[in-house]
Amino acid sequence: MIAVIAALNVYPVKSAAGVPLAEADMTPDGLRHDRAFMLVRPDGRHLSQREVPALALVHPAYDGVKLTVSSPLADAPLICEAADGPPRDVTVHRRPCQGIDQGDDAAGWFSDALGLPCRLVRFTGTRPTMRGGGTLAYADGYPVSVRSQESLDDLNRRTAGPLPMNRFRPNILLSGLGPYGEDGVTRLRGAAEIELIRPCGRCVIVNTDQETGERSPATLRALATYRTGRFDGAREIVFGRLGVPRALGTLRVGDELTAS
Repeated sequence: MIAVIAALNVYPVKSAAGVPLAEADMTPDGLRHDRAFMLVRPDGRHLSQREVPALALVHPAYDGVKLTVSSPLADAPLICEAADGPPRDVTVHRRPCQGIDQGDDAAGWFSDALGLPCRLVRFTGTRPTMRGGGTLAYADGYPVSVRSQESLDDLNRRTAGPLPMNRFRPNILLSGLGPYGEDGVTRLRGAAEIELIRPCGRCVIVNTDQETGERSPATLRALATYRTGRFDGAREIVFGRLGVPRALGTLRVGDELTAS
């Protein structure tokens, strides 16, 4: 089966807005610069849209050297070069990892914009995937997330109004698989190769309007009526797939991938 890459997105700051790209390099940790930064509480626990829906209104850009962040919640953008320094211990969903604190100016900008004390850290070290023998930065458990446009089209036929794909925050959006065709795919082969390991469990973030930060329960409720199953011993509402890179290369919007 052939699938076409309809969109590519990276999320330089975990749980902040995505950055659409025409092309992206696949690295062992996923698309380059994806989840390279993360906000943490003073005790090092990660922050996400689960607790802070306003993170949807934070728009980052990162070129590997300079991080630029803008938001309607702030009077001026944050512009800073990625800082080096001693690593500090942080956690993502209670899993330990490390980050380099990006300084008081960045911490002050985010704390003021979001209305709670937090600090920005940049990923350092190594972090294993939940399964599959891969590595990742600050993504939850796997470095690559894949969604199908036809799956969203089917969901939208079941809801009161059309939902944009940014509710589901994919790295790679595919067309051509048909509704939920991604469920049966284990390999995507093209300029890079990805092994799809497991379904993507959904949380309250899909209820958050990524343009306004407002939250409504309708999306998760709709998915729960027909996309619920038991995976890794837990009951989950699923939409899309999560994967690990097996061969590296540059992906481009419009590329064809062999799905098997």
